[in-house]
Amino acid sequence: MKTTLYLTRHGETVDNARQLMQGQTQGQLNDVGVEQAEQLRERLAGTHFDAYVASDLKRAIDTARILAGPQQPIDTTPLLRERDWGSFTGRYIPDLKGEVWPDDIETLDDLLARAGRFLDFVRTRYQGKTVLAVGHGIVNKAIQAVYYGKQMRDVERMANCEVRILEL
Repeated sequence: MKTTLYLTRHGETVDNARQLMQGQTQGQLNDVGVEQAEQLRERLAGTHFDAYVASDLKRAIDTARILAGPQQPIDTTPLLRERDWGSFTGRYIPDLKGEVWPDDIETLDDLLARAGRFLDFVRTRYQGKTVLAVGHGIVNKAIQAVYYGKQMRDVERMANCEVRILEL
C-alpha cells in the first residue's frame, strides 16, 4: 500500500526575515508566514489528508495548525526538527560564511540518519495514507536526499510553505 507524503516547510518566521540561524529554537511565524500558510491551505483545499505531522518546534506546529484547521489532530515528532546548529544558533547567517564549523553542530551523518528514521516512521505509522508533514528547510532537504539517494547539495532548497510530494 502506497503512502503519499506531502512535505512542506513552515511559514516565514521573524528570524527567517532577520536572517538569523534558528536551528532548534521554537521560532515565531511573522505576518508573511501566516499568509503563506493560509495560501497553502487554500491551494491544498481539494486534497484529503489522513494525518497531519509536524516538527515539535512551535513554528512548524503553528503552520500545521493553519493547514489542518482547529479540529484536526496534529502529531508532532522531534524527527522533523531542524538541524541543530549548536553555537551557530541565533547568529546572523551572512556572518557565518567561511567560518570554521564548531563541534557542537549536528553532524550530516546524524541528520541523514534522523531523516531516514522519519521516512520509516511515516511508512510504518501511516501506511497507505496521505500525510501532510511540516518540517524545516535543512531537515526537509535531508529527507529528500535520503528518499532520492542524492547528496544534500543536489536537493534544491525549499521555500517557506513550498510542498514536495514523496510516494513511499
